Amino acid sequence: MANNEFEKGVKFSFNDSINYNDNAIVSKHILKKETGNVSLFAFDKGEGLSEHTTPFDAVVYIVDGKADIIIDGKSNILEANETIVMPANIPHALKAVEKFKMILTMIRDKN
Repeated sequence: MANNEFEKGVKFSFNDSINYNDNAIVSKHILKKETGNVSLFAFDKGEGLSEHTTPFDAVVYIVDGKADIIIDGKSNILEANETIVMPANIPHALKAVEKFKMILTMIRDKN
């Protein structure tokens, strides 16, 4: 991985590309562009991101474990192989019900 970005044209496993750390959130960039990012995260049980908003839509895909994705105050429990879209400008938060790994894809609007 050069510049904390995954090497292009080389096969990899999302699950094997990041490890859990005790009491921590670990992240790696898969792609980082002006138009958006694709990142891989590993959350230890009990870790999370407090409520916030972003100016772009984001797709969360759960690779492993179980997460509570809270969008506009509504809880959504997601497990491995499940996905949800967090809409732009709507408050959202993430909590690790169990330790979990996710792919976060953020797409910026041209405006």
